[in-house]
Amino acid sequence: MRSIKIGFIISLLAASVALINFRDTNATANYGAAKITVSKDAKPSMTNITLSDIGVMTASWYGPKFHGKSTANGELYNQMALTAAHKYLPFGTVLQIKNIKNGKVAFVRINDRGPYVEGRDLDLSKGTALALGMMDSGVIKVKVSELSLNTTASPVNTLN
Repeated sequence: MRSIKIGFIISLLAASVALINFRDTNATANYGAAKITVSKDAKPSMTNITLSDIGVMTASWYGPKFHGKSTANGELYNQMALTAAHKYLPFGTVLQIKNIKNGKVAFVRINDRGPYVEGRDLDLSKGTALALGMMDSGVIKVKVSELSLNTTASPVNTLN
């Protein structure tokens, strides 16, 4: 009986795959898109991630009241995304945030300005607050490091 069920499931999967049209009809319409080629002589490239210690900051979180509204960089705020607000760090900066009390870590991207409450350095999204386990406390001390990518020559060439 079990082999009949497994055979039936495999048949259904095969039939489903057969019905999928793998041709991307939009691909031919992308006339201006860059073509990407990889050299046959390409050697693997290395990407090194560097974490630069910024220090200890006081972080709070914000969410429901701002969800769906524009952030300072123009994108819509998603309270469950791993993002943060800072007064002056450039938009797009990626930070490693570590909850000092419980050791939980999250990586966030700066996409907003703030916080505007005295004594606070970072406003974290609700999603980040959940990841760090800080929902109940609301305001915590965090260790902050900036993430940067150091890449060597890439084997990928873009051609127009």
